[in-house]
Amino acid sequence: MTTNAAIFYASDGYRPGDKGINGRRVAGESFLRGFVSHAEVDEFVILTKSNPEAEEVRALVKAHRPEKSLRPVGFLRPAQIAPCEVLYYPAANIAGESWRRADSGTGAWAICGLTHTTSTQGIMNGFFDLRMAPVMAWDAVICTSRAVQASVSTQMDLIDAHIRQRFQTEPPPRPMLPVIPLGVHSGDFIRDEAARAALRDRLGAGPDDVVFVTIARLTPHEKFDPVPIYLAMQAAQAQLGDRKLHVVFCGQFKHDYARKVFAEGAARLMPDVGYLELDGASASDRKMTLSGGDVFLFMIDNIQETFGLAPLEGMAAGLPVLASDWDGLKDTVTPEVGFRVTSRMLPPGHMVNESLRFQGGIDEYTQYCAAVSAMTELDMAEMVARILDLARGPGLRARMGQAAARRAREVYDWKAVIPQMQALWGEQAAMRRAAGGAAYRIAGVGLPIAPSPGLLFGSYPSAALEPAREVYVANPAAGDLTAILALRNYQGLNRIFAEPAQIAAVLEAVKAGEGRVTALAQTVKLPQLVVERVVIWLLKYDFIRRGPAD
Repeated sequence: MTTNAAIFYASDGYRPGDKGINGRRVAGESFLRGFVSHAEVDEFVILTKSNPEAEEVRALVKAHRPEKSLRPVGFLRPAQIAPCEVLYYPAANIAGESWRRADSGTGAWAICGLTHTTSTQGIMNGFFDLRMAPVMAWDAVICTSRAVQASVSTQMDLIDAHIRQRFQTEPPPRPMLPVIPLGVHSGDFIRDEAARAALRDRLGAGPDDVVFVTIARLTPHEKFDPVPIYLAMQAAQAQLGDRKLHVVFCGQFKHDYARKVFAEGAARLMPDVGYLELDGASASDRKMTLSGGDVFLFMIDNIQETFGLAPLEGMAAGLPVLASDWDGLKDTVTPEVGFRVTSRMLPPGHMVNESLRFQGGIDEYTQYCAAVSAMTELDMAEMVARILDLARGPGLRARMGQAAARRAREVYDWKAVIPQMQALWGEQAAMRRAAGGAAYRIAGVGLPIAPSPGLLFGSYPSAALEPAREVYVANPAAGDLTAILALRNYQGLNRIFAEPAQIAAVLEAVKAGEGRVTALAQTVKLPQLVVERVVIWLLKYDFIRRGPAD
């Protein structure tokens, strides 16, 4: 069974340092390192748009598996991923990749996507596009949690109901929606005693004080609302008396408004609780947070979240987890590693306006997320009770922390997750091979979502060029080719219809007396389609003209 997959590589999906830290890029970077470190493959294959991007992956392979080779495949030649039978695409909407595959045939290879945030309009529209695209039963979209799998299935149910009603026919087969979690490199998060001491010194925390820590983007609109946390912490502190609670948020603020909500809210609503903000972009601050904390706190109330990677880091550091009972946390935070606080949302009829305002462009994504969050409850009494349980129970914290580290290592380390992904890819490859006649091909010239301009706009010009019927001769009075190319400066757009050397070669061949496209192609040793592209440009700029037919 073939279990290797070619990896679709674009820097934006794998390099959080380039465009800002977010869950998607952090997870992508972590996955790629995990795949390179633990995959059982003969070679690594990537599909990429540029040589610089290929070199980024080559450096990673050299650092972690120098005995393995890397084979880059150009973006416009996806069929060359063979013998890999699966293309891994690091996002949920695999519709675009299915259309690019269609020219080679829908059975040419399988595609495997992965969910991250699913609440954006782009992703929701993307799932509709996916059901209309040539996505096949041997394709897959990995759902990182059971909650996300249920959410994606719900939207697909709605789409399929529309297909049945609108077209009076059964919808096409769905892609597989397996549940495979994200992973971590558990060894990266071992606690450091010096970092622990440094954080507690900054807090002024005594030996019996209890420090609750969070690593996350610090935005109340798109991640979590800190105010319920402050209320619960202050209420718990009032009941403790003999020790002090502290809250540490390590992350980045998207704007000053968010900073104000966090900082002013802490000062006003939990004045008796210690509070500290650290920089989530700083590796040393993240290490200090995980090392100095006693409990990892993750009270998410936002639909932007789908999995929750940060609690796995806390678990790997040996911290018990206090989290909301929310999406992926239902899978990761089991009773032996921490507590989940009950969450509640209004039933569907209450938020139709919010969905319509978002879909209609009245509300932006931030407003949509904030509106849903405002109508999502985390049980306050339960949160206070769980804070007290953890604050009063050093033995409980120790037992849960040990179990958390063990669970992170055994279940969520990439060493355990990558084999699950490879098993899925093997299953996809087997399904693809067994499908036989279920596959079909859509020629690239007639791709419904991106037909050739020559087809789509064929009614615009007077006529189509017919190079096979024509004979061309050089114009002895033509201008200088190099000067015209420099004047037009196609390279300024980073795109040109043919290489300047190819253009010059075709022109020289015409000057030498070759007048037909077929002969020109043989002379200059280029595909006929390339020669025809050059010919029409040379006609456009009067370097060549039509001669008399033979």
